[in-house]
Amino acid sequence: MQTKTRNTKQKKVILEVLKGTDSHPTADWIYEQARKVLPDISLGTVYRNLRILTESEVIRELNYGSTYSRYDGNPVEHYHFVCTKCQRVFDVPIEVLHDINTKVEEATGWRVEMHRMEFYGTCEDCNQSNCYQN
Repeated sequence: MQTKTRNTKQKKVILEVLKGTDSHPTADWIYEQARKVLPDISLGTVYRNLRILTESEVIRELNYGSTYSRYDGNPVEHYHFVCTKCQRVFDVPIEVLHDINTKVEEATGWRVEMHRMEFYGTCEDCNQSNCYQN
């Protein structure tokens, strides 16, 4: 559920940084990019605004069990591919399988609110030995 939040200069810059990349960056990377525009911004401010933007469903937080989250400027439901070599995260260009929720409900009697699916493997760059560490 989206909630109203105050638009601040910091939040605007953080959102512009995030919308300007498809690399699903970490908070530290977003912080470094935001500092180029707002040199006095703190890492705490970045984390606080990422939390607010996530809670208001403007962005998505991606947590794959690592020690840090990544962030996605595309709030529309979609799948991700995680490269197990370079750790990059990619959007998967297929439709979300909404009917899978109904199939699970019919098979179990449960009420499914949503599902999350990630794909893991080796990206094209790593397959061609052009891999770089993120």
